[in-house]
Amino acid sequence: MKAKILCIEDDIDMINYIRLILGKAGYEVIGAEGGAEGLEAMRREQPDLILLDLMMPGMDGAEVLLRKKEDQTIRDIPVIALTALDSPFDQIMWLARTDLQDFIVKSKLPRRELIARIERVLHSRSSEVDRERPPLQAGGGGAIGQDSVSR
Repeated sequence: MKAKILCIEDDIDMINYIRLILGKAGYEVIGAEGGAEGLEAMRREQPDLILLDLMMPGMDGAEVLLRKKEDQTIRDIPVIALTALDSPFDQIMWLARTDLQDFIVKSKLPRRELIARIERVLHSRSSEVDRERPPLQAGGGGAIGQDSVSR
């Protein structure tokens, strides 16, 4: 499997559609119906990426983002909005005021575009992780990770 993706959505048919598209591309897709279930799934599953519907009954996407940001265990998981909001103004406001990595309009959801955007965000995240790792130190000529043995 390439990566684990959590789809938080109030429409089970959309979850199944995303699962079908991304499953064929090699991703593991976990579905969560609604914001509260989505937060629980984030903590339990620790996905590599989250697809989040912004307009849901009960706990909406804004509330999910706020609660995610407050929780150290899930705050750094990247999120792509998957929403019916198609106004450029909405997109600019959400991207400017939240930590969303991307904004995908459901009615404009070509399969290749969805996969390309997910791969871009995942690649960007893995590049950030690589930059945060300390460089490997050269040792006494042994293999990486081996302790030197005195003779």
